[in-house]
Formats: sequence, C-alpha cells, structure tokens
Amino acid sequence: MAGQPETDLYGPVKAFLEGQGYTVKGEIGRCDVVGVRDGAEPVIVELKTSFSLPLVFQGMQRQGLSDLVYLAVPASGGGLWKRQRRDILKLCRMLGLGLMTVDTGSGHVEVQGDPASYKPRKQPRARQRLLGEFQRRVGDPTHGGGRGRPVMTAYRQDALLCARLLAQAGPMAPAAVRDATGIARAAAILSRDVYGWFERVRRGIYRITPAGEEALATFADALHALDAANVGNDAPKT
Repeated sequence: MAGQPETDLYGPVKAFLEGQGYTVKGEIGRCDVVGVRDGAEPVIVELKTSFSLPLVFQGMQRQGLSDLVYLAVPASGGGLWKRQRRDILKLCRMLGLGLMTVDTGSGHVEVQGDPASYKPRKQPRARQRLLGEFQRRVGDPTHGGGRGRPVMTAYRQDALLCARLLAQAGPMAPAAVRDATGIARAAAILSRDVYGWFERVRRGIYRITPAGEEALATFADALHALDAANVGNDAPKT
C-alpha cells in the first residue's frame, strides 16, 4: 500500500456509513470522517494506510467527541495489521476503539470490532501461579527484559541445588536429596528430569548427568547467589 493516499479509503467508508443511514462529511474539525444520524451518537472514523501508533493516538483523542470512534485501514495493507491482527484487535477492544478494514478495489468495508467498554477477564489460577513463583524464587537472579540466558525460575534453582548435591555426594535416593536440601519437591524434580540433569541408575537411586555437571558450571554464579541468600535460612523449601 506504499504511496496509497488516505483519501482512497474515504469513499468506501462514506458509502458504508450512508448505507447505515448516516449523513457523512469529511474533514470536520480534525476528524477524517464524521457520520451523523438523527437521535444517534455521531460516528467518527480516522483513516490511515497502515495501522500505527499515531492512528491509535488520533482515535483516542476523538473519544472526547464521541463514543463511536473507529480506525480504518486497508484490508490488504501490510505492516502491523498483517503481522499482528489478533493483538491489534485486542488493543482496540482495550481502548474502546472500533476497527474497520477497507478493500479499496471493491469498496467493501468490514467492521472488525465495534467500540465498547473493555474489562479484561481475570485469571485467578494464573495469578496464583505468578505469586507462587514470586514467593518460591530465591533472591532476584534474572534481570527483567533480559534475553539469551534461561530465566532462573524457582524450579531451576531447586534443580541446581539437587544437581550440586548429587555431584558432591554421588548417587542418592530422592528422600535423601529432599532431606539434605530441604526441597520438598526433590523427588519430582529427579523423576521428571526437565533439563536432562539427572538419570536413574537403579530403582530409587539417581545421579547427575554430564549435562547436569555442565549446568553447574554454567550457573555457578546463580548457585553462589543462592548460597548467599540462604545464609541463616534453614526453612524447608516447598
């Protein structure tokens, strides 16, 4: 849609609103499109040849004039709309903005979403998991926004402590690992072996793998931080 003028969207949008019984005029005040119908809230449409933050900002500014504010972009346009359609629709719902797409070839206008008040659906289980991870994680081992290195979750911290114990003491039973580390879920960590750090040598006995040895070296700084954070804290982990 490079080089396509916004005015190419105006005709189809005007015809669409007129089909709904609105009288439509362009460039009223700072609004691209305004539709008025007796006894109804005026409709305001902001036109852009691609979805962008400036378009969103324009729409938000127009919300002081009407509850029925739409953004309109080409149906076949690239950019954000093509790559992130679902996220864009969610953003518009959250902001109370409507969204139209316009096929400038056929003149077809499709309403992707109408303006409406938005209240996000609460997720109590996800909230519980979030707070549980916060409470279980020792210290603050991962900087927010970091990339590349795995996140040092509470589970990974516990798995590292189990791996270090096996590296130092040799093969052990899960109960012995639990008692030595204070990690209540030690048996599950060993049996699930999420990271490939453990292997069962015989029934009820586990040892560390070469991958586990490598992890101890890779995360030596995290283990040091764990030791420092756990000084004086003898409470069992859950």
